Amino acid sequence: MDSPPPPKTDLSRFNNDWFDEGASKFKWFLWFIANGMFVLNPLNPFNGLRKLVLRAFGAKIGKGVILKHRVNVKFPWHLTIGDHCWIGEAVWIENQGRVTIGNNCCLSQGVVLMTGNHDYKKPTFDLIVKPIVLEDGVWLGARSTVTQGVTCRSHAVLGVGAVANHDLEAYTIYAGNPCKEIRKRVMEAQ
Repeated sequence: MDSPPPPKTDLSRFNNDWFDEGASKFKWFLWFIANGMFVLNPLNPFNGLRKLVLRAFGAKIGKGVILKHRVNVKFPWHLTIGDHCWIGEAVWIENQGRVTIGNNCCLSQGVVLMTGNHDYKKPTFDLIVKPIVLEDGVWLGARSTVTQGVTCRSHAVLGVGAVANHDLEAYTIYAGNPCKEIRKRVMEAQ
């Protein structure tokens, strides 16, 4: 007797009506335009203007933050950045869920923070949204990725191109995909 064929993905049945973007469609539309003109735009050399626009749309940004050009933020009203952080060129903050970045964090060029994903076990490919937390002193290397639900504890380091799909322990260096602990981060006193 033949077994029934396995279920198949059916994106026509995808439904994320439950998801609340946290703002009206009009605000989201205005943000789409402002993001393209002032934050994402590589022709805008003004860090202060990028921060001003993000704050105008609800982002909480501390003092001394450096936001390089081509930073892309999906929903600024779900973003909190602490004091003295560096956000490098072409960082993509895909924050359907809350993203909280502590003080003195460095997100190098091309980092991706991805709060949304899909449930591959369901034919309807349901949306999954979980927050990301970067505690104080975290350094994310160039082109690294942090996925939904991950907390990077105080002063953790994620190496270049690495993918964090689980929490990172404090003062620990990780590399690879999926990332694995390499060694402890030992900092010299000044």
